[in-house]
Formats: sequence, structure tokens, C-alpha cells
Amino acid sequence: MGGVARIRFDYAVDMAISREAQRVESQAALARYSRQVLVRQIGAEGQRALARSSASLIGCGALGSGLANLLVRAGLGRLRLIDRDFIELNNLQRQTLFDEQDIADQLPKAEAAARRLRAINSDVRIEPVVADVTHANIESLIDGTEVVLDGTDNLETRYLINDACVKQGRPWVYGACIGVTGMMMPVLPGETACLRCVWNEPSPPGTSETCDTAGVLGPVVDLVASWQAIEALKLLTGRRAEVQRRLLQFDAWSGDVQWFDLGAARDAEACICCAKRQFEFLEGKRGSGASVICGRDAVQITPPAGARIQFAEIAARVAGVAAEPPSHNRFLMRFQIGPHVVTLFADGRAIIQGTSSPDEARSLYARYVGV
Repeated sequence: MGGVARIRFDYAVDMAISREAQRVESQAALARYSRQVLVRQIGAEGQRALARSSASLIGCGALGSGLANLLVRAGLGRLRLIDRDFIELNNLQRQTLFDEQDIADQLPKAEAAARRLRAINSDVRIEPVVADVTHANIESLIDGTEVVLDGTDNLETRYLINDACVKQGRPWVYGACIGVTGMMMPVLPGETACLRCVWNEPSPPGTSETCDTAGVLGPVVDLVASWQAIEALKLLTGRRAEVQRRLLQFDAWSGDVQWFDLGAARDAEACICCAKRQFEFLEGKRGSGASVICGRDAVQITPPAGARIQFAEIAARVAGVAAEPPSHNRFLMRFQIGPHVVTLFADGRAIIQGTSSPDEARSLYARYVGV
């Protein structure tokens, strides 16, 4: 065999071997998801599409834990975890990705969730981001992902997600739960009602039940997360036409389930967001730098963009007044002054426990952090 012919022959053999290796590797990858591939609505092609997909999850608490667990086990390709918070003992009742060791390690939720999820499925690319989602950063945080998932616990952030996704034409899946009640709604910009079609304005403070007053039953969280995950799987496997165009609401205790057709709300073309293209929350015209955190007797303080904290300097500053020497790692710092526990993040954010007053929290922040 001549030299050129030999080169061509060897190349053909190499390519055949490579294709066979890829086929074997693909079959091995699919074997992990064999029970899911058997589902007619997914199949092998849907599983491959899922492996190429990406999603942003905003909030790694109760709903976020359930969503992340389901989607990582299902085999999506990439998941970005975005959360501002840290783990506490009362989270463990319903936030299924965390354990007592995470609390001892003082890990932010995004980092602890990423550690657990990588142990569950090392094939999935997990991207933890410890940050508060604001009008200044949300578009960059969700950039490069196909679907946004709602794991938050407050309407203000959900309105912000809605603004960003409607503006960009990016689908997202709303979810909420309180007491024994759960809700879920996919938002497909240009096709379905958006969040502000349904609730044009946030409820005034003190007029709606919160987890402070009604609590949350753990199984309700899992039910909502499961419904969200199903709709996300439809989107991520290319089954967009089969995504629900309705709002789900259920009472888990009584077993009552209702679906609401929101076509009329969208067709009215009165929505300030999707009809009039006014993105008040995204433009920073709505929202505040201090927000009360659901169920925590705590307030989050968000400093101006670009702030950075030197933990050693703050530790020295508060050492004389703190109940105990401040503790910190590369993610966060914690100290207690009187009845208030301050958790400070590297970007200058602080969660101040022991008050539900934004004014009191701002005063404490200015006094001890000074940014």
C-alpha cells in the first residue's frame, strides 16, 4: 500500500474508532438515565438534548434545593446556582440539599448546594454564584442559559426575574409555596401571560401571609418543585409546545387542585411589562436596598455596586463590642452584637438577624460596617 493510501487508510480507521468510541460513550451516558429514556416524552434524543441544555436557578433554598436535585439527577448539561444566603438549622426541615455539617462549615447555600450536587452527578457542570440578584446584575447572571428557574421567596425578586426574562425573550418558571398552598406557572415571553399580567403590583407590606405567619409544610415545597421541574424538562428537551400555558394552584392538605387559564389576562394587552415593555424593576425604578427576609426576623442590606469588604478590618473594628470574636472564611463573616447577628459577605451585603425593621438594620450596618 502506497504512502498516501496508507495515510488515508489509517485516517479512516482512526475516524471509525473515534466514532465507535463516541457511540459507546454515548450509550454509557444514556445508561445512567435508562428509566428516564424509556419515558416516551423524553426518549434518547430528548436525553441528549437535555445534556446539551443549561439553566439558571435563582434561589437555593427550599424550592431551589428541590429543583436543583431533580434536574441534576435528570442529567441537564449545566446549572448555574445563584443565592445570596447562608444555611441555618431551621432550613433543614425543607431544604433537602443541606445537612448539619454545612451549617458547621458556615457555607453559603450556593456553595453547599454545588458540593452536594457534584457528588450526585459529576457529569453536570455546576456553577455556584454567591450574590444577591439585583437590577444591576440579573441580566449578566442569567446570560448564556436557556431557562431561568424561580427558587426565590419574595415577589420583588420575582418581578425582577420577570422583567429580565420578558425583555430578553427567555422562558422562566415561577413557583411559590406557603403553609399548605403551592403555585406554579411557566412564563414564555410573547406566548403566555407574564407575572405582571397576573399580579400587576406587589401586595402592600403586612397585607399578605408570609412564612412568618403561616409557615411552610415541607412536602408542599417538593410538590411545587416537582411541577416546576416537569415544565423545565419540557423546555430543556425541546418540548416547548407541550409547556403549560396556565397557572397551577393547589391545597396539599385538602387535595384541591385548580388550573387557571390566563389567556384573557395576556390578551387584554394592558400589562405594563409584556405589553407596554416598561421594565420598572429591571431599570431600578422599583425595589429597595433593604429587604425583609421571609421567616427569619432578618433584613438584608445591599450596598452600592462595587463595594468590597476586608473581613480582617471589620473583625478588628467590632472585636471590642461583639459578644464573641468574629468568625469568617473566604465567603462570609459572622458576629453578634446584642440581640443582632450580622452575616457579612465579601461584596458588602449583610443579613442582619434580630430585627424586621429596615431602618434599624441600616443603622446597625452603618455603625459597624460603614460602607
